[in-house]
Amino acid sequence: MKKKVVIKVTLNGQKSRSKALKIAVGFSGVESAGIGGQDKSQIEVVGDGVDVAKLTILLRKKMGYADLVSVADVGGEKKEEKKEEAKVQPVVWSMYGGGTPHTYIHYPSNHYQDPSCSIIYI
Repeated sequence: MKKKVVIKVTLNGQKSRSKALKIAVGFSGVESAGIGGQDKSQIEVVGDGVDVAKLTILLRKKMGYADLVSVADVGGEKKEEKKEEAKVQPVVWSMYGGGTPHTYIHYPSNHYQDPSCSIIYI
């Protein structure tokens, strides 16, 4: 599931902004990153399968200060799984008794042809 992560980082100038963005975009699972916040000191990262703790620690090591502000699921497409109806198979077994083999077929309750009997003798 896609997540939007906001991390507050010390960004003093254009050089530090581009450095922080390069680190964020190079991290595995990140699809996009941008600068946000009122004072432009936050990095907003969107991605699928992003390890938020490792990303924050990496930014802290490279930039000097990084604090995780929020993690939220991105409301995107929800995939609806279509469940196939269970196909009912008749139960067939053979009976050997007295020398003549008999085959019995049992259809489940609502899938048999004759409504008066659910066991058919062949």
